[in-house]
Amino acid sequence: MLSDPIAVRLLGSDFVLDPAGESQSVARVFRAFMAARSRFAEDELATAVEKGTGQYVVLGAGLDTFAYRNSNRELRVFEVDLPATQQWKRALLTKAGIEVPPNLTFVPVDFEHQTLAEGLEEAGLEMQSPAFFSWLGVVPYLSLEAFRSTLKTIAGFPSPTAVTFDFAISPELLGPRARRVFEALASRVAAAGEPFRLFFSPEGAEVELKGAGFSHVELIGADDLNRRYFSDRSDGLALPSPGLGMLASARV
Repeated sequence: MLSDPIAVRLLGSDFVLDPAGESQSVARVFRAFMAARSRFAEDELATAVEKGTGQYVVLGAGLDTFAYRNSNRELRVFEVDLPATQQWKRALLTKAGIEVPPNLTFVPVDFEHQTLAEGLEEAGLEMQSPAFFSWLGVVPYLSLEAFRSTLKTIAGFPSPTAVTFDFAISPELLGPRARRVFEALASRVAAAGEPFRLFFSPEGAEVELKGAGFSHVELIGADDLNRRYFSDRSDGLALPSPGLGMLASARV
């Protein structure tokens, strides 16, 4: 599904997968969703590059490894994150002996003092050229105001600029079993200091995207992800349907 020889090197020898957690279906499926959303975003990026897009912005990059696996040196990659998070990542890269490619630019953005657009422009992103944005594992933790502000910034780039992100389904739309899984996961992330804040119905997500100025919107659920990425697996791994979240792909 997603070949990533960098992740384990980046995490280092201190990272140990909990064998007990490995057997828990919720943890297993959650990891599968994270892999599927990354694969989907990179597939969408490949399509954008084929159409001439030469800039890739990873919003909330965290420990994303695309830039270090990427063989297309003509594609300019911009990793956007908080300064402290980028310092931590760069320390891990140095410790692991992972080279920072010349076509990668780190964009530390302190949102208390500058906007996303200001940070990108200062980093050398061509603001009058199209770009592809991935925004994974971030939206559920945002305020609605911050979400709309970021969409407005992305939609301000010229066509065929596009974005892919994941979002959490409104809890009231979940069935009993999915609601129990959601509540357990919500308690876990809240205890870690990052509570879920933002939820959408599929219809609501589409309204937000079209209202921000995106002309083409596609919403991807568990069934489609299973057909694309899990149909030929011998271990039976698949995403539950309906899931707790969906992917959105939108183009200016």
